[in-house]
Amino acid sequence: DAVLIEAAGRPVTPGFFAGITQLGLTEIAAEELPLPVAPAAEVLRPEYDVTPSYNPLATAIPVTRIEGYTWSVLEASRPGSIVGGQGRAVLLDDAFGTFAGDSVLFIDLGADAVTQGTTSRAGQWMLLEQAMGEAAPELPWLPEPVLTLAGRRALAHYQSGAITVFHADRASDILQVLEFSARHRLKPVINGGAEAWMVADRLAEAGVPVLVDALSNLPGNFDQLGARLDNAALLHAAGVTIAFAGAGTHHARTLRQVAGNAVANGLPYEAGLAAMTVNPATIFELGPEHGTLAPESRADLVIWSGDPLEVTSVAEQVVIGGRPVPMVSRQTLLRDRYLPEDSRLPRAYIKP
Repeated sequence: DAVLIEAAGRPVTPGFFAGITQLGLTEIAAEELPLPVAPAAEVLRPEYDVTPSYNPLATAIPVTRIEGYTWSVLEASRPGSIVGGQGRAVLLDDAFGTFAGDSVLFIDLGADAVTQGTTSRAGQWMLLEQAMGEAAPELPWLPEPVLTLAGRRALAHYQSGAITVFHADRASDILQVLEFSARHRLKPVINGGAEAWMVADRLAEAGVPVLVDALSNLPGNFDQLGARLDNAALLHAAGVTIAFAGAGTHHARTLRQVAGNAVANGLPYEAGLAAMTVNPATIFELGPEHGTLAPESRADLVIWSGDPLEVTSVAEQVVIGGRPVPMVSRQTLLRDRYLPEDSRLPRAYIKP
């Protein structure tokens, strides 16, 4: 049966993109086991896939969902390897295995990427070039390979046009990604891109989108010396498709504040909203039914108290797949338990 929700003139948007996260893969940053995102790195393992580890009942998911976010892309990460593995877009409902789109490969480059036996950029590209060569089906088995047989099959899938997300900030690294991807028939997406504005014309010409952290304006390392607050605005003006990322897993709910700050620093409002909705759905090839409010679109939407890019606005109701989701999380349950003042007991003992 249809559910009628009286929005009373409030803003309604498609469900927001929560960025590239590990929602459902990890509970708290301090935990050591289980860590489904970090196996030992002995060889490059592009076949490593985090989606079987996804837990839709993880406490961070409703915390994110009730703030207006209906989907994310699961990030694969492996300490000691530039190839993190494979992730996938996931809908943030409470169902098991509600994935969308094709798998996505993650590659980490630059100053923060620690590879096997080398931390040099030349070493990173050397390993990637060898891996791409080994993925060729006609290549015989080598005595010292960097890929397993399963890895060769997995990497060949991305040489056939599946999406590869490269984390890169330095302009020169981004240009290397463009050349490398063209040479090996990859479909790249830049994640980070602190200096992407410097090569915006090249990115636009190649049709390569950027997932940008619009709050990055100070260098965290030497790859980010050119970081600036109007990065998103400059990329958009050059014709680059942008979406927002960078809030991480446990603060994914703040990503719309990143969009709001991008608008405050020159990005057109409509472009800021698109970067939270239709743009990421297009980038990750989820199909025209995602990221829009139109006939035949999925009923993934949010009713807001006000402007969704204003920090003082809140999501009043989230709908995923046509079903209103409970606006409840562990945080709201704790609030309701300990906040009431109509009790003679100390605050710690107040229980509804």
